[in-house]
Amino acid sequence: MELPENGTEDGRVRPHRGMLKMFYGMESDNEKEKESANHNPTDINGMHFKPDVFLDRLLKEKSLTELMDKEAEMVKQIRSLDSDMQTLVYENYNKFISATDTIRKMKNDFRRMEDEMDRLATNMEAITQFSGRISSTLQDRRQQIQKLSGVHVLLKKLQFLFELPARLKKSIETESYGQAVRYYVKAQRVLSHYQHMPSFQGIQADSSAIVLELKEKLRQRFHDKNSDATQLAECVDLMLQLNEPAGNLCDEFLSHAKNTLDDNLESLDYQLKLQSGEEKPKLPSELEKPSDAYINQTMDILEFIDYSCNSFLSNICLVIASYIDMFINRPKDEDEEAINDIALSKLVNFIMGLMEKYFFYVERRVQLERETGDNTILVRALDRFHRRLQAMNKLLPDTDFARVGTDIVSRAAHDRVVHYLQTLKQHFSDCLTDIRQSLAAPRLVAKGETSVGNNLSELLSSAEASIVDQVKSVLSNLQAFIASDITFAMKPYFRGHFCRQEVREGLLVSYLRHINHTAMEFCDSMGDRGSAPPTLLLLLSRLCIDFDNATVSYMVNLVDEQFVLEEKQKGTTVAELRQLFRDGAQRMLNHYVSVQGLVISQMLRKSVETRDWLNTIEPRNVRAVMKRVVEDITAIDTQVGQLYEEGIRKERSSDSSRRTFGNFSMSRQQQRSQWGRYAPSTLDNSLLSNIQKLFSERIEIFSMVEFSKVSVLTGIIKISLKTFLECVRLRTLGRYGLQQIQVDTHYLQLYLWRFVSDENLVHFLLDEIASSAVHRCLDPVMMESSVVELICERG
Repeated sequence: MELPENGTEDGRVRPHRGMLKMFYGMESDNEKEKESANHNPTDINGMHFKPDVFLDRLLKEKSLTELMDKEAEMVKQIRSLDSDMQTLVYENYNKFISATDTIRKMKNDFRRMEDEMDRLATNMEAITQFSGRISSTLQDRRQQIQKLSGVHVLLKKLQFLFELPARLKKSIETESYGQAVRYYVKAQRVLSHYQHMPSFQGIQADSSAIVLELKEKLRQRFHDKNSDATQLAECVDLMLQLNEPAGNLCDEFLSHAKNTLDDNLESLDYQLKLQSGEEKPKLPSELEKPSDAYINQTMDILEFIDYSCNSFLSNICLVIASYIDMFINRPKDEDEEAINDIALSKLVNFIMGLMEKYFFYVERRVQLERETGDNTILVRALDRFHRRLQAMNKLLPDTDFARVGTDIVSRAAHDRVVHYLQTLKQHFSDCLTDIRQSLAAPRLVAKGETSVGNNLSELLSSAEASIVDQVKSVLSNLQAFIASDITFAMKPYFRGHFCRQEVREGLLVSYLRHINHTAMEFCDSMGDRGSAPPTLLLLLSRLCIDFDNATVSYMVNLVDEQFVLEEKQKGTTVAELRQLFRDGAQRMLNHYVSVQGLVISQMLRKSVETRDWLNTIEPRNVRAVMKRVVEDITAIDTQVGQLYEEGIRKERSSDSSRRTFGNFSMSRQQQRSQWGRYAPSTLDNSLLSNIQKLFSERIEIFSMVEFSKVSVLTGIIKISLKTFLECVRLRTLGRYGLQQIQVDTHYLQLYLWRFVSDENLVHFLLDEIASSAVHRCLDPVMMESSVVELICERG
């Protein structure tokens, strides 16, 4: 026989089980059908196997090598089967031995049980005989014994009735009020039944007088301030057993309980006044009792909640439980069922009035925690507060104090978010103040010294890192509200609103909008921040760009991960925030260009308007204002270069720095304007200038600035030169005035071309200035180009 393909133990055992089933006739119908269908005489595992046929087939089909391999395989299988059979025999042998031992033990146990059952049957027979003898002996006296027993019981009741007044007095003297009530209730039915008999009338009168005294004692204890809730419940229960009206007892019970609960609320109010500074702690001599020393000192929020839960909430829960047991759950007659709803409504109104005050005190105390930086103690206190309210809901199902408590927790969380938002806003304001101080610091540093604040990139990196770290710190603190061990954090109506509306929208998005809005205020010349230094505008524009590129996405993703926000729960998208900062950066940079262009334009305008261009002397040097313009633009180039990349420039010509406005006699004839050496009468300069403008590209002075150094400098230079051009157009010049303009424009051309994206733009504007100067000159005679170059080089 062959082994199964899988060499596992299960595979070896399964054929054995099949053989056992076949031997005991336990084969299924399917197996029998398969077996009957398999009549292959060469199947070594089949029932119809014939060795001779199998051997003949092997000799015909197999080669010598294959026959030897087949022999080795069959030898291996035979050995394996022998080993399996030995194992199977050994295992079954152990099982048979164990079964034999078990059967032997069962025989011994059954023998003992048979002996015990025989003894039990003998005892039961003896008991039956003895019972029969007793019954036959007492059969004649049974009726007499029952009659005497009834008389004995009646005499004991009469004895109890005659001793009732004395028993009641003794119980009242020992303050065993519960025992006295039990005595009276036990005898009251008999006294009422036999009240027409004179002997019982006296007992009833004496007992009624004593019960009136007992009721008075119970009322005194009921109105005692020192009585706790357990004693009150006992008093009410006893008076109810004495048939006192339940409605009056409800009112009296709640009225007395209110005194104790009002004392607890007054303690909370006193603690609030201590915390807020409205009152000072009392002196030890002013305390009514030693236990007041605990509430005579300020408590943190956790101690306050613990004290309120252990005092007010514990007492009010005890009142609720006692009230329900005494007035609502006690057995009632059919006539008293209507009182149940009235009693419950009284309890609910009573509890709601007190809980409103309690919630007011708790919320006031929570509001005093607004200025604390750590939320751990606050969240633990709110969690205990919420847990205790959930327990109250089980006592009084008609109310939902847990939801009210969750609303208080939500408002506390909102206050914390508002506090942290103000903290972030103040931190950003402090960052701006530090930046402004750092920007102003170099002006106070002596010559030869260096200033760290002069590095704008370091200032920017420091500010961005500080903003991100502060946001991460705030988010870490707010995570305490959604910790896994906090009960209210698991409530969907709290968690979803807190994570989405409070943290993401109320804190982070509001803070990002505040940063953008604050930066935009510097662009408003009419606002409080309109006088910001231009360098601060440049820094803020770069800050907005960095927020657009990375910071906004990082912060929003951080909130979404830490507070487990799903896509459908999100409000403001990252794309909206990024667009907000990109628009803000564009506006800031445009405003920076306008401010810097205005500063340089003011210098140029004053230099033109304050000079007498008709009577000026022959130029010998470049005007100082032109040197100042070049210096300022160079400084601006350095500042912008620290924050923005170079940008794209058009290809420059090889003679950019050598182009002069002194060669107008030759170059303008060869290029565009031809107004170097000519008389005004020989050519219509106005017509020539207008023709030139037709073929020149239109220059947009106040166009949108790109986020690159070249674009920023180009915008500033366009505004400055345009101002210079318009100022020249409004003046009337003499010969030397024109020559001074010629020197100035050549000096500007020597230096300004390297700052702009297209040097032709500078050439065109300077050409316009020179052309306008010629138009406004009464004696338009230009200076030799060599002299112009010499003056500019010397300048």
